[in-house]
Amino acid sequence: MKIAVIGQSLFGQEVYCHLRKEGHEVVGVFTVPDKDGKADPLGLEAEKDGVPVFKYSRWRAKGQALPDVVAKYQALGAELNVLPFCSQFIPMEIISAPRHGSIIYHPSLLPRHRGASAINWTLIHGDKKGGFSIFWADDGLDTGDLLLQKECEVLPDDTVSTLYNRFLFPEGIKGMQPTGSPQVQAVRLIAEGKAPRLPQPEEGATYEGIQKKETAKINWDQPAEAIHNWIRGNDKVPGAWTEACEQKLTFFNSTLNTSGLVPEGDALPIPGAHRPGVVTKAGLILFGNDDKMLLVKNIQLEDGKMILASNFFKGAASSVLELTEAELVTAEAVRSVWQRILPKVLEVEDSTDFFKSGAASVDVVRLVEEVKELCDGLELENEDVYMASTFGDFIQLLVRKLRGDDEEGECSIDYVEMAVNKRTVRMPHQLFIGGEFVDAEGAKTSETINPTDGSVICQVSLAQVTDVDKAVAAAKDAFENGRWGKISARDRGRLMYRLADLMEQHQEELATIEALDAGAVYTLALKTHVGMSIQTFRYFAGWCDKIQGSTIPINQARPNRNLTLTRKEPVGVCGIIIPWNYPLMMLSWKTAACLAAGNTVVIKPAQVTPLTALKFAELTLKAGIPKGVVNVLPGSGSLVGQRLSDHPDVRKIGFTGSTEVGKHIMKSCAISNVKKVSLELGGKSPLIIFADCDLNKAVQMGMSSVFFNKGENCIAAGRLFVEDSIHDEFVRRVVEEVRKMKVGNPLDRDTDHGPQNHHAHLVKLMEYCQHGVKEGATLVCGGNQVPRPGFFFEPTVFTDVEDHMFIAKEESFGPVMIISRFADGDLDAVLSRANATEFGLASGVFTRDINKALYVSDKLQAGTVFVNTYNKTDVAAPFGGFKQSGFGKDLGEAALNEYLRVKTVTFEY
Repeated sequence: MKIAVIGQSLFGQEVYCHLRKEGHEVVGVFTVPDKDGKADPLGLEAEKDGVPVFKYSRWRAKGQALPDVVAKYQALGAELNVLPFCSQFIPMEIISAPRHGSIIYHPSLLPRHRGASAINWTLIHGDKKGGFSIFWADDGLDTGDLLLQKECEVLPDDTVSTLYNRFLFPEGIKGMQPTGSPQVQAVRLIAEGKAPRLPQPEEGATYEGIQKKETAKINWDQPAEAIHNWIRGNDKVPGAWTEACEQKLTFFNSTLNTSGLVPEGDALPIPGAHRPGVVTKAGLILFGNDDKMLLVKNIQLEDGKMILASNFFKGAASSVLELTEAELVTAEAVRSVWQRILPKVLEVEDSTDFFKSGAASVDVVRLVEEVKELCDGLELENEDVYMASTFGDFIQLLVRKLRGDDEEGECSIDYVEMAVNKRTVRMPHQLFIGGEFVDAEGAKTSETINPTDGSVICQVSLAQVTDVDKAVAAAKDAFENGRWGKISARDRGRLMYRLADLMEQHQEELATIEALDAGAVYTLALKTHVGMSIQTFRYFAGWCDKIQGSTIPINQARPNRNLTLTRKEPVGVCGIIIPWNYPLMMLSWKTAACLAAGNTVVIKPAQVTPLTALKFAELTLKAGIPKGVVNVLPGSGSLVGQRLSDHPDVRKIGFTGSTEVGKHIMKSCAISNVKKVSLELGGKSPLIIFADCDLNKAVQMGMSSVFFNKGENCIAAGRLFVEDSIHDEFVRRVVEEVRKMKVGNPLDRDTDHGPQNHHAHLVKLMEYCQHGVKEGATLVCGGNQVPRPGFFFEPTVFTDVEDHMFIAKEESFGPVMIISRFADGDLDAVLSRANATEFGLASGVFTRDINKALYVSDKLQAGTVFVNTYNKTDVAAPFGGFKQSGFGKDLGEAALNEYLRVKTVTFEY
């Protein structure tokens, strides 16, 4: 079919390309005249193909069609006119000329929103359904018979851009092109003589005019939702505005998603508004006459400068950066890019405004892509151009990004400083929410104690329920609207690698803080607490761009065919609740997998050991992790942990702790919103030592299995089963080794055994040992508090422990070795005893007999089995328990699945 295309823009260009691709002859293209020396994309594309292009500024004069225009059109012999996004009024002499007439695309569900600015008015009126119509042109304004319509849901925070890009643009092109099902595709229906002509109903018809700046003023005497609709319906052109602070302010990027936001900040009086606006860290909170809130994130000042709404009262931007020689070279290269995009500008100066110089939205994309290529893939977004529209501001923004600085300046951190371990450690002590360290609600604090001497290290902010809501809101905004979800997976990995590098640079400081706050032996903290944390982030950083779906063969819908694929997507905001025994390492095990999957996170460290988590928060800022992606809330489990479990916007909880608390969390997750949950809970890990083992190694590793990290180890061997023939010798050697252990200051390099984590745990250990003695177990050594300041407990050994005893069934979580005999050769009996527990986190076996080792590892009911070793965890090996030790995995590829959801997508073609 011979087709004339009358229209403009990228939409018109795409329709033109598809028409030609399907074999239709485009005999001519009619588009708008060049603007500022730049041709419209539709005209440019047609000229490349040698198709005649006509650029008329007008088609008629004094109501009459221009004869020469009509003559040139008629000479083309078009059989159909296709008008995609045609902004001109075309005379009926042209509309009616082809034998098939003319079809027009209109971005509304006609007869609603006839006239101009249809997408704007769809949003302004709060329509729940939007869409487009393709209709037969007549002499009315959008009144012709309908050929086809397609509708979509209008989302609460849709803007003109999102609605257009998500549905109206891609689906509209499909509607105008001849591909697809014969029943619904307009051009093919016309070619086959099957195109319907359905008269438009007059019922529900509306006419709205083009939105202009003077008519876009906000009426404040209406509900918040109506004000939100007005602002988003006018975003970005012409912009909804109001008068405030003696100037005209234009609002952009409005949302009704104000969950967790507290209207606390500087008041912004607005004449006519029901209540003053409030400038908060999240943006400008506005109120409708129903007292409900909406949030505006960007404000354009009267001089045209766009700012973050949260910065409205901050005055001028931070001081201008002085550029290095290399940065000056980059600035000149970027100036050349601006010059190529703005050919009408004689010279690009610092004051040159990108948009006032004639740039359009397509030029924003070109600028961003050229600068990203020039700067080796720098993370730059279209919004950055709108926020820094003059060349000088753009260069400042660019240089800050290249330097890794936050464009809002350095975060203010109130450190607690201590001279210790031959260095000065600097420890944040406030909550970390939305990229800032802040006091808790009501300035609540709690003491964090040094277990070595019982002294107070500092006062740490103690999060309240409102703080949880703020942190979740920050994490949700970062997930849904922030840069974290927009950057590529590879860039996400790059930021995580940078974070791991920073953790390594600060490893001595982190290990020192771990020794101060948790009593960890410094050398062990360097190797394990901090060392494995660094390895974990590096491991999962490598996974970021390898999270892949799959294609699946399914039954075909003959005669058509199907393609089914899966996508692995982040779940959203995750809550991570970590224990006190490995404060940084447990944080890293969960957070690294969580971030690699693309989620955002709210971390609740144990109340007694919050300091390395807060130092970690500081390092995420230095690494360039976007604000709101990581939030850290020291506080009580009953308050903070409970609120995270109950919060409707949290989609996953990762918990390590006691079985009792884990059950409660699981119940809360189910009742609140059926959260995804993974639990690493209590343990009573059996270690079976056979007489045919390497006894020296069995003693060495048996000691480690119990006394590693002062026994505060989730996989510690809670009960050792020693074959009868070597039992006495094993005990003798263990006691001999225990007496060699140095119990003392964890910062001393030769210390083997530091203080227990906190006083309450020390008391629990003493009560535990009293239970053992009372029930008749033999206390071989230890069992008492060490007579010195601090929370030191003697390494302890019990023998003659029978299966019914309290200490045989319950976890001590401390340096208490529980030894039971088993008869020589009684393999199945000892396995039965080892499995006679509701816990199943870890286990171990020592034997030189490979058949026995394999048999025992098959039969042991635990998530991890160590053979001739113990405590040998690795970042690549999945870790998690069976039975009441929980479910889900940390570490390894399996851990990623805890923070992902699988979406199935099926196509028919």
